Amino acid sequence: MNAARGFPAFPPQRAGARFATSWWGRAWIQAMEDTSLDHGLLRKGRAYAKTGQVGPITVSPGRIAAVTESEYDTVVRVEQLTDAAWQRFLDQVAAKAGHIAALLDRDMPHDLVEAAEGASVPLLPAVGDLEPECSCPDWGHPCKHAAALCYQVSWLLDADPFVLLLMRGRGERELIEALQQRDAPAHVPARAQAAGMPAAAAFAMGVPPLPEPPPYDVVFTPPALEPDPGVDVAALGILAASAADRARELLLRGRLPELTEHQDHVRLAAGHDLPGGRADGLGAAVQAWRYGGADGLEALETPWTPPRQALARAQTLLEAGWEGERPPAVESWRNRWTLGSVQLRYGRDGRWYPFTDRDGEWWPAGTPERDPSALAAP
Repeated sequence: MNAARGFPAFPPQRAGARFATSWWGRAWIQAMEDTSLDHGLLRKGRAYAKTGQVGPITVSPGRIAAVTESEYDTVVRVEQLTDAAWQRFLDQVAAKAGHIAALLDRDMPHDLVEAAEGASVPLLPAVGDLEPECSCPDWGHPCKHAAALCYQVSWLLDADPFVLLLMRGRGERELIEALQQRDAPAHVPARAQAAGMPAAAAFAMGVPPLPEPPPYDVVFTPPALEPDPGVDVAALGILAASAADRARELLLRGRLPELTEHQDHVRLAAGHDLPGGRADGLGAAVQAWRYGGADGLEALETPWTPPRQALARAQTLLEAGWEGERPPAVESWRNRWTLGSVQLRYGRDGRWYPFTDRDGEWWPAGTPERDPSALAAP
């Protein structure tokens, strides 16, 4: 039996405060916003969330609830997973030691969610999966109160992905106990070890515990290499350090993005001092990579035309961030919005990347945000 978890009310936030920063928190907001047909109600919901109009939040299997504006009972229901679906999810978690470590570190690996989806276990909500209910007279779906509750829940999800799993039906303690039971194989008698045993009995033993993952905070030091004719020792050391970085990323995330030759060159220049002027001309590209990786580099180099719905939502967020004041005039072209000395570029990852004018050229100016008002509002 899962006990509900209670969370204290969030205090009023600053005008430019952003909502979800984790990718799973952003997916939660995306599911809610894509369901809405009224951007005005979403704007009001964001304002309610930021100004502390939502009371303490209770999360339990299948629902989140709060009292909003001190009088309305607001609930958002989430479909719970079946017992069979939970077993398939546990299979995916137990299949890789890094998944367990990531969850305990309050992280939700991309490949775990993808593997779960491949096993027909939807962890993240999609359009239509969130069912809002509110005692207010508003007919919106969601109303501004349910939208405010969902926006604040994204903060809870950022801090602890087990909140999402609890909504889907299982609490943290129950999940950990189930995983520990899977890691404890039954005792095998010595006679059975010597003489062999039926395959069915062997498979019934379960999966033996995996070794602990290697430490991720070890700094790699390239070996000292003696100069040799025809061998660029400095470049070789950089390649060794780069390989160690990529191996650490693979251990942490379970996968590596495919990079073009240009992207990999920029990645190397961003993380290492390339010898012989090999980073010449890459200043803006290196800065973009340091702020946003491959997505940040694409925002710098490649204009594209986003869906109208995404731009309309961003316009709503921008107006809401100015809290009643008129936002500055926006000069828009494809995925690029220019507001005076600041330019915002919408990336294919759903985030806005800030740029500033430097001698007539736009240079990356900071980390991306999902909410453009967090980058443009005063």
